[in-house]
Amino acid sequence: MASKNFDMIVIGAGPGGYVAAIRGAQLGLKVAIVEREHMGGICLNWGCIPTKALLRSAEVFHLMERAKDFGLKADGIGYDIDAVVKRSRGVAKQLSSGVAFLMKKNKVEVFMGEATLPAKGNVSVKSDKGTEELTAKNIVLATGARARELPGLEGDGKRVWTYKDALVPPHMPKKLLVIGSGAIGIEFASFYNTLGAETTVVEVMDRVLPVEDAEISAFAKKQFVKQGMTIMEKSTVKKLDRGKDKVTAHIEVGGKVTTQEFDTVISAVGIVGNVENLGLEKLGVKIDRTHVVTDQYCQTGVDGLFAIGDIAGAPWLAHKASHEGVMVAELIAGGKPHPVKPESIAGCTYCHPQVASVGYTEAKAKELGYDVKVGRFPFMGNGKAIALGEPEGMVKTVFDAKTGELLGAHMVGAEVTELIQGYVVGRQLETTEEDLMQTVFPHPTLSEMMHESVLDAYDRVIHV
Repeated sequence: MASKNFDMIVIGAGPGGYVAAIRGAQLGLKVAIVEREHMGGICLNWGCIPTKALLRSAEVFHLMERAKDFGLKADGIGYDIDAVVKRSRGVAKQLSSGVAFLMKKNKVEVFMGEATLPAKGNVSVKSDKGTEELTAKNIVLATGARARELPGLEGDGKRVWTYKDALVPPHMPKKLLVIGSGAIGIEFASFYNTLGAETTVVEVMDRVLPVEDAEISAFAKKQFVKQGMTIMEKSTVKKLDRGKDKVTAHIEVGGKVTTQEFDTVISAVGIVGNVENLGLEKLGVKIDRTHVVTDQYCQTGVDGLFAIGDIAGAPWLAHKASHEGVMVAELIAGGKPHPVKPESIAGCTYCHPQVASVGYTEAKAKELGYDVKVGRFPFMGNGKAIALGEPEGMVKTVFDAKTGELLGAHMVGAEVTELIQGYVVGRQLETTEEDLMQTVFPHPTLSEMMHESVLDAYDRVIHV
């Protein structure tokens, strides 16, 4: 059978792959995309989007419970977990079919099936219909990642869940153990805790949300505990004894192992890249701890082979994957794009309260040798936050004392995942403290706290 020839073949139709394909098509390239499961990948179907839909339901439920605080009456408040999940799946489905439409609109040829790379410039796609051979001078790997499964802590879909099970729960947990307090773990802990599950979070590092600034982690932890969560830091789940309707967890803290019973466990201990069964080793691709090694332009060192998104390593964020996809497509089309800098990518966690950050933490900036100026501003000092009934939170900014460069920004509180973009744009434009101080922020908004935090770093804060 004759092989089909393209300018660019993308393997994986998640937020890295499908965006790369669209940009390639916009630039006049003949593009094919191969996907084995769902258009939109994990992000749209089993990750970012459906979790945000669940968390929105929890947020509304939490507000209904607080109706009295706002002078409102709401009696007989409850929820239907099946309906909550159904809404979440509907949102995911709508966006997934949107991606299929975009492929059609941009004349990207879609191949549903398993891809392998038998030789340089060749992709073999195996589906129920048989095998198709495709060729292209440029191939983009965007195969993403999956949940890391630790021996003995694997999901079984009944009492021990992976993130997929947690999105379509077979039952509502009463007593829940979440292993891992990164973004995925803490979002699920937040969701189920808000709906009334007695929730315990076990984190192996010395604090929850370990990639965030230490002050932000501490603030978030205080709020989680206030909401009734049990947080166990510097702790490890050694093993799980699985019963019919319960799980006994052996948890080690400070060298001592104790046992606790739960009816549900969610394992969220990181991710591993989907690098297997593609034929990468044979092509000479370097793989380090399940991730493809690339340079700043996502090149693998094998001519014409690129890797973007989760498969190319941290930060494991959809928006990083999309941006890399655009960069690679422009590179293939002969452009000269800027490389994507990891420290210019914001991280957002949609727990309650929300957490968002960009750039260096205070500790990291100091470790890199910067002399820093740090500003902080509490939600309690902001009119809009008080009016919203969301007085718990803070904004923290880190500047280079010598140049005034904004090194990092860290936030915890209501809507900070939307606010962070102001600082992201500022960093992209190489802003200094002076630019930010001269900027007029509208009133009353939560964004005014971003201004005040900058002012605070230079001892000019007004409202505190």
